[in-house]
Formats: sequence, structure tokens, C-alpha cells
Amino acid sequence: MSDRQFLNYIDGAWVPGSGSDPIADLNPADLRKVIGYCTDSTAADVDAAVDAAQRAFPAWRATPAPVRGRICRDAARLFEQRAEEIGRVLTMEEGKILAEAQGEVMKGATLVEWFSGESRRLNGETVPSEMPNTFAYTKREPLGVVGLITPWNFPMAIPAWKIAPALVAGNTVVLKGAEQTPWVTELVVRAFLDAGVPPGVLNLVQGRGATAGARLVDHPHVEAISFTGSTEIGHMIYARGASLGKRVQCELGGKNPIIVLDDGDIAMAVAATAKGGFGSTGQRCTATSRAIVQRGALDAFLAGITEAAHAVVPGDGLDPRSTMGPSVDEDQFGKVQEYLQIGKDEGADVLVGGARATAGDLGHGLFTQPTVWVADRSMRVAREEIFGPVLSVVAVDSFEEAIAVANDVEYGLTSSVYTRDVNRVFQYVDQIETGMLHVNSPTIGGEAQLPFGGMKKTGIGPREMGTQAIDFFCEWKTVYIDYSGGLREGNLY
Repeated sequence: MSDRQFLNYIDGAWVPGSGSDPIADLNPADLRKVIGYCTDSTAADVDAAVDAAQRAFPAWRATPAPVRGRICRDAARLFEQRAEEIGRVLTMEEGKILAEAQGEVMKGATLVEWFSGESRRLNGETVPSEMPNTFAYTKREPLGVVGLITPWNFPMAIPAWKIAPALVAGNTVVLKGAEQTPWVTELVVRAFLDAGVPPGVLNLVQGRGATAGARLVDHPHVEAISFTGSTEIGHMIYARGASLGKRVQCELGGKNPIIVLDDGDIAMAVAATAKGGFGSTGQRCTATSRAIVQRGALDAFLAGITEAAHAVVPGDGLDPRSTMGPSVDEDQFGKVQEYLQIGKDEGADVLVGGARATAGDLGHGLFTQPTVWVADRSMRVAREEIFGPVLSVVAVDSFEEAIAVANDVEYGLTSSVYTRDVNRVFQYVDQIETGMLHVNSPTIGGEAQLPFGGMKKTGIGPREMGTQAIDFFCEWKTVYIDYSGGLREGNLY
């Protein structure tokens, strides 16, 4: 048991929240291990953080953008240097195996480094005016105080990829991290602070979403909210933010398909499906949760993916023998177990797994057996996000049916197809309803310089990552400079 306290960072100081109900930070691989306690924040703590950010905004806005970028560049270097430390903490709090956790930190470092370069490309345009002797151009301006609400499943990378563009654009930040991963969130903030972010520019409020998160959304001086999390909460935030006139960006759920056609490389498709379905315990919005397989490839695919699922070794992520960790907390674990029962009740044909993993010390943690079942496209388990190591295989007769099944859900984040037919590749690109798509590679993954986000109920607002990420955190000014020296005559529209 640990008495470590994870505090708020407000106006240059680490301070406890004003609430009276701290949150136990438990190791999901062994619930007997208490990592520490996350401070309980109230609306008053959010108000203090927003006030600090407001006071810091004029000076930060006036700081040249390349200087802001250099601070982010230095933060990226610190993330690289601290990848082992942050990765170990991430594994203890969130559960993913150490290699995945350290990989997340390095990805976060790459994202922050890339955004640091955007500080030299906050470009506007010079545009010819219809009027003589007039210089017309556009320029970007920061919004002010922005609120960032981040999830537990990528507790280092997602805060990093929201903080960096917000700071580069000249905004000040109040971050509300996930209560399940307060230590990782603290380490993310410390890296930015050690890189030189001034007091008040980046503030952290720990605690519960229902109190601290809700107040951040409602606060009248928060100009924008960037949220990553569940579809249900995201749509509530979007509706509330819109009613208050705020700019809102939400990255939400996914039910991502991998399409395996008869002519595809089955071994490659199986490896990609296993990586996307069971990696990170299926706790990623880009996870492969559906395999839509043409019947000519079905037997070979099922044999391969069943073998791959049997080969997964659930366990503590700090144990080098483990290849898959636990669910993050009891709520998420309970959701996965509920869906296992739903699938059985619906008549899904369980090929492997389908239950809690309890062998040895696994019973002290929140482990689920990697699960593969054959499902009908109409079943809930083939349509709803489970966020666990559960793969639904749906058999189809044709490419056209595969596309129809892939698109027949409310989500549209990412997808993949395995085929050697170049005609099918381009038909897939044209017809699939996902914001990101892969050909002969897994559904997971994304690069810093490219936009990240989905279609339909998966996303609201501009994309994250890539140059589009900067757009969300900027406002545009259009400037007309009349150098004629006289009063303009005629219709000026």
C-alpha cells in the first residue's frame, strides 16, 4: 500500500483538491496493490485553474510562436529520456504491457516534437482584394483558455497530443486527466513544466469527471473543450458546449472492421487482427473488434486467429512473459464481462475464451481471456463497442457484402482490408465509411503528420493530429488595409 498523493497543479503550485473523497489508484493487474490516491477536486478547484490560465494568457499569447515551439520541442526530448520511467508507471496504472506502454510514450514524444515544428508554420494567407490599393490577408489568433479532458487508455499520448497544439497556438490550458491514471497525467505535465512552460499556462485538475470535468465544460471563461472518451459522454459534452457557445472537439468510440477477402494474405491478416484485437487488451479506439471474412478464406482465418488467441499470455504488464494486460478498472472489466454474457445469450459461437481469466494470480486482477466468436452482423456484440479483447468474426459471401457489413454500424473511425486485387483496394477506399483506413495493415496506428479521427458518431469537430489539430485551437482574422489615402466610394458590400 502506498500513501502517494496525486495533486492538482494550479498557477505554478502543486496543491490538493478541495474535495473530501480521494480516489484510490489501484493496480488493475492486482487489486491488492494500492499505487496511491488521486486528489478529489471540486468546481472551486477548476475555477482556480481557469483563473490562473486567464491571468497567464496575455503573456503567453505575446510569446513568439517559435519560442512556444522550442518549449514543446524540449518537452519531447524529456519524454524520450523518461520513457522507461513513465512507461513503468503507465503499466502499473493502466495495465498494458511494458513494451506497449513505453511505445506509447515514444509516440507521444514524436507527436509533441512534430507540433513543435508547427510553431514556425502558423501561416495565414495574402489574398488579392477586389478593391484597388488594398492589402488583404489572414492571420491566426489563439482562443484563450482551453479545457482538455483526456481518457485512461492512452494516458500519456492523448494528453500530449492535445497539450502541444494548444500551447503552440498560444492558448493556456486546463487539463482534466483520467482519475484511473493520475500519476501518468502528472508525469506528462511535469515534462512540459520542466521544459519551460511558465506558471499558469498549463494547469492540471485531477479528480472525477462528474465534478471537475463537468465544471470545466460549463465554465464561462473556457473557450473550447477537447474531449476523448465514450460516445455517450462526448455527445453530452458537445450538446452542452454548443448551448454555451463553446468550440467542441470530441474523439469517441469505434467498432473497427478488418475485411479479409478470399485473395488476401491470410497469415498477414491473422497477425494484424490479433495485434489489433488483443493488443492493449482491446482498450483502444482503433482496436480491431470485427473481422469480416469472405467464406473462401473463413476456415483458414478461423484456424489462425484461434491459434493466435490461445498463444496470448495474460498477466501483469511488468512481467516480461505477459503479452496482454488487464482491463483498467472494475467498471470497464464489468462491461466486458457483461458483453461476454450478451454474446452467449445472442448465440455467438465461442471458439476461444469467453470468460474471466483466473489461473494463478490472475484472479486478483481484472483479466479477460482473449475471446473469438463467430457472430451474426445483427448481434449487439458485432455492432457495439466492447473495449476489451473480444473479436467478432462475421462471414460474408462477397466484397460488396463485406463493405455493407463494415458500414452497418454507428461508428466510423478506422478499418482495414486484406486483398491483392488493386481494383478492390480503390473500391474499398471510395466506399468505406471510416475516417482512417488501411490496406494490408492493421486497423491500429496513426502518424503525427496526418489527421486522426472518424466519421459518423465517432467524431465531432476538427480532426486531431496533423495540421488540422492546430485549426481547432486557433481563430482566424481577416485583415483589409486600405492604402489609397482617400474615402472609398461605391458599394463595399
